[in-house]
Amino acid sequence: MPSGLIESYPHAVDRYDEMLAAPGQPRPHWQAFAERLSGFPEEALLHRADFVRGAIEADGVTYNVYADPKGTKRPWELDMLPLIVGAAEWQTLGAAVAQRGRLLNAILADLYGPRHLLTEGLLPPALVFGQHGYKWPCLGVQPPAGIWLHSYAVDLARAPDGKWWAIADRTQGPSGAGYALQNRIIVSRAFPDAFRELHVQPLASFFRAIQDSLARLAPTEGEAPLAVLLTPGPYNETYFEHAFLARYLGFPLVEGQDLTVRDDTVYLKTLRGLRRVHAILRRLDDDFCDPLELRADSALGIPGLMGAIRAGRVLMANQLGSGVLESAALLGFLPPICERLLGEALLMPSVATWWCGEEPALEYVLEHLDELVIKPAFPSMRMEAVFGHELKGDSRRRMIERIVAQPHAYVGQEWVRLSQAPVWNRKLMPRSVGMRVFAAATPDGYAVMPGALGRVAPRAGMEVISMQRGGLSKDTWVRADAPVVRTSLLKRRLGVIDLVCGGADIPSRVGENLFWMGRYAERCEASARLLRAALVRVSSSDPDTELRLSGLLAAARRVGVLPPLAEESGSTPPALEEELLAALTDVDQPGSLAGKLRALGFSAGHVKERLSSDNWHALNHLEQLLARPIATVDQALSALDQVMLSCISLAGFAMDDMTRDEGWRFLILGRRVERLYGLASLLSVPLEPDVRERERMFEWLLEAANSIVTYRARYRRVPELLPLVHLLVFDTTNPHSVAFQVDALQRYMGRTARELGHPYPSLMIDPLARRLADFDLTRFEAEDCELALGTLRTLLAEAEDVAGNVSEEVHRRFFIHTVRPMHLRSVA
Repeated sequence: MPSGLIESYPHAVDRYDEMLAAPGQPRPHWQAFAERLSGFPEEALLHRADFVRGAIEADGVTYNVYADPKGTKRPWELDMLPLIVGAAEWQTLGAAVAQRGRLLNAILADLYGPRHLLTEGLLPPALVFGQHGYKWPCLGVQPPAGIWLHSYAVDLARAPDGKWWAIADRTQGPSGAGYALQNRIIVSRAFPDAFRELHVQPLASFFRAIQDSLARLAPTEGEAPLAVLLTPGPYNETYFEHAFLARYLGFPLVEGQDLTVRDDTVYLKTLRGLRRVHAILRRLDDDFCDPLELRADSALGIPGLMGAIRAGRVLMANQLGSGVLESAALLGFLPPICERLLGEALLMPSVATWWCGEEPALEYVLEHLDELVIKPAFPSMRMEAVFGHELKGDSRRRMIERIVAQPHAYVGQEWVRLSQAPVWNRKLMPRSVGMRVFAAATPDGYAVMPGALGRVAPRAGMEVISMQRGGLSKDTWVRADAPVVRTSLLKRRLGVIDLVCGGADIPSRVGENLFWMGRYAERCEASARLLRAALVRVSSSDPDTELRLSGLLAAARRVGVLPPLAEESGSTPPALEEELLAALTDVDQPGSLAGKLRALGFSAGHVKERLSSDNWHALNHLEQLLARPIATVDQALSALDQVMLSCISLAGFAMDDMTRDEGWRFLILGRRVERLYGLASLLSVPLEPDVRERERMFEWLLEAANSIVTYRARYRRVPELLPLVHLLVFDTTNPHSVAFQVDALQRYMGRTARELGHPYPSLMIDPLARRLADFDLTRFEAEDCELALGTLRTLLAEAEDVAGNVSEEVHRRFFIHTVRPMHLRSVA
């Protein structure tokens, strides 16, 4: 890149520029990075931009926008250039944010306690009680250590004079800290030398403060503290962050259905039974947390949670009812409240705000409409901010009528022209920028993250920054005056109370999704092998192709890879090549590989926090393989080869990348159940009594069963019935045989049932194992072995039934708990 990179960047005259003090002159804390940036050739910068995009894709970083065409897989938008803040400036900002956290915590304690702010006239009662954010069931609650606000975030904007202003407080379950951490991981790798040389402060200490605070403040009564992260589920827009934070903090990621309340105590429903929960870090809004006392139609909450909170049996972070402070109308009342509650002047000024519920403020807003931004007073209102100067004619008249009709529902805020910072799009381009800064309550006060989530407008000239409207993000580098010490979330030393064996805290829902992840992974691989065998023969010029395909297509229809043949309807059936391509790529066609990959991704998404980064990369890559256009057999075969490699990678991760706890065993059980069912169904096709040209089916059967190499290595001859039947049905050393799956089910079901307190279902699996062991293979040496084939067909049909019955039994015993463990049954 030519040295004119910085010089060509436009310097704003009507707003603050974060990088430049004057045209072509970087600010002191930007100087070193700007020089390094100018020294990069264009190719190096393009490479770094590609690295950032690739890392987002590989890590599966998403931000789900409702009704977005990209669905729940919308990639997180990250600009590769950091937002840099000097050490001295950050020290001032950090003190102001920490004070603001203390102030808002004190306000919550007053509003749900003595309510002096209302009786003394510092807050209008209508502003508090006239909104949905105030939760009456929380009145009188005494949280542990008096902390209501464990996590706090504030959105900051810089005015043209260089001063920072608070424009919004986030107090329910502030989102963004996990994205800030993910941004740091990626951008620090894109510019490793600059990151090190600029002495950028690390973020790990902030997350350690969250861990330590919850552990120290939770009501444990001498037990090892168990904290969980409560999420609404994978359809929430920030679900990636929930899973990422849960894994980083070491907390189980739970949904409301994973928790239950007994005797005012919250328990996690695990595969081993109930385990007490001492602290809940929630990402679920107040309304949905308890359907008994809050929103009755909520299917996301935990009935009885409010009772446990009142009894002081669980720590909620943040406490229910904290959403009342997210009202924009409160901003104008904070300075005198700070003097009253803290005896201090407010260090971080809020953007000038007028609540129209007061007559003088209403008059001011209507008189100065062109100078203000009109916003909803309460978060429950679905309304975008409106710039007064953009309102003309009828739209202006209608807005005034709406404000006059419901003045308490609106605020007017000073229009702050946001500062700008450079983003990279093959050159440096200015964009409006703001920061979301995070603080966490500790026993010693509020700890402020030494970094922030940089928030960037998506287009030039756009003043509203919203991730829901396509905004970008930045990593925020807070510089230190000296080299920094890298910290870790790991404790320096563990005690006996910290020791954990296995996966004692695995929720039943997680076990179920791991089980189905195993089934879908196996189903995807089996479908890919069958489709590849069919497409290879379709593309062949062999004159016997039609004969070789007849049985293969019948098998594909039997196992659901291809749809069943339609009855005579007069319509022309699709061409074979078209039908096979649809079975590969049509996500809406039942049984298609694309549909199975989607189902695999759905199950995996529910257990994201339990998968390694490499495992998750393989899953992301697998889903993307069929997203590209596939119009020819050659393209289809190439895609199938890649699918096969990814499926094999997943199988390898399952065997060598996961702890052998109960969750892992359910994953393997799912694989074995699915492989047993698939093999038994597949093998039954060439064994049909009226099948002609049976021996022509043996080669594709061995390919589909992933045993062709083993067969050739053993026998070095064309496939024959007896060795094929032995290899695919009875050989316990072949991981792709029926007997191998039955033997594995015996072992894994036995151990799982024993460890989780259930009887082993011997009558379900053992009879099949005995019949397989007792089968006389010499019967296939006869010239006419149809009788033996009939017996084998019956045995394979039994294997299909056993696979289905084991799956149902696993669900009954371990996931929906309709069978009680032996240690919980009453003794007659």
